[in-house]
Amino acid sequence: MKVGITKERGAGETRVAVIPAGVATLVKAGLGVAVEAGAGVAAGFPDAAYQAQGAEILSRAETLASADIVLQVRAVSSDNGASSASEWRRGQTVIGFADPLGSPQTIGAVAASGATLLSMELMPRITRAQSMDALSSMATIAGYKGVLLAANQLPRMFPMLMTAAGTVAPARVFVVGAGVAGLQAISSARRLGAKVEAYDVRPAVKEQVQSLGARFVELPLEAGDAEDKGGYAKAQDESFYRRQREMMLKVVAASDVVITTALIPGKRAPILITTEMVEAMPPGSVIVDLAAERGGNCELTRPDEIVVHNGVQIVGPSNPPALVPYHASQMYSKNIITFLQHLLGKDGAKQPALALDANDEITRETLLTRDGAVVHPRVKDLLDAKA
Repeated sequence: MKVGITKERGAGETRVAVIPAGVATLVKAGLGVAVEAGAGVAAGFPDAAYQAQGAEILSRAETLASADIVLQVRAVSSDNGASSASEWRRGQTVIGFADPLGSPQTIGAVAASGATLLSMELMPRITRAQSMDALSSMATIAGYKGVLLAANQLPRMFPMLMTAAGTVAPARVFVVGAGVAGLQAISSARRLGAKVEAYDVRPAVKEQVQSLGARFVELPLEAGDAEDKGGYAKAQDESFYRRQREMMLKVVAASDVVITTALIPGKRAPILITTEMVEAMPPGSVIVDLAAERGGNCELTRPDEIVVHNGVQIVGPSNPPALVPYHASQMYSKNIITFLQHLLGKDGAKQPALALDANDEITRETLLTRDGAVVHPRVKDLLDAKA
């Protein structure tokens, strides 16, 4: 069997699905590896490094034509979904981020190609899948980079300093959402010396926030069922978000930096920071909206732009991991190769072969298309609802 690694085609995407060290792992497992020329260059991995680990360097067409399994970062995205599906063929297996809940129609196009598609973002949050959890890996990168973006834009320093010229007060950072990205943002801001507060709709994360040295902001709101079985925050009704915004106004107004991380899988990001809240912040303050790709948690966010409103800068990176492509690729490579190893069985000749066992939770939850059909129940329901 041969694995193909292609150059990412999405706008601004600098990551690569597998790094050279990952090629060595695949070759050791008995797989051939073909890499599209230039696939890793933007992330800091030249073609020669892949060749040194046993990969062939081919054109894109040659890579896809020879590959039984294609590994990508964004297998399907809004700007490359249709074109990607047209490149695949029946019997070929593709693994990567596919946005199945946000763009189910593109999954239907993939099914029509006959290719088998597995989605990295639908990895179940269970113990044995932790090493395959690419969403958490990329959220870690996003939380870290979000703090650096804020520090770069803020016209003041993060740490408290006592100097001959006087004492510099620490920056006040408010992190909204204490998932993986939020917790990493808290940790990074604390390391830079900021005074950090954080809020999450899930009261259970209070201890995690406090363990990192931040103050947990408690709002007297009844969130009901605040998280799903995978540990992700669940969407609330608009009445809840309205009351939440009213109560958060005072905290936001007292902050120099606000970092928002609230995402609901497959849905538009909830609006948590209103224009009124932005206007209550001191001039020179910064908002970094890590939910910009899904529309943003701030109603003034524009993806991949810095919006200045009333002296406040709103930074909306749509793909923060792509701003740290070397280590983002390193982490993703480990996730996707571990997942592939999980899918590989051994036939009688002791050669690797895909074993897509629908009884296995990891395989079942990530499998989107097979034999020309969409097979994932949630995606099928979304397609039926749009029909």
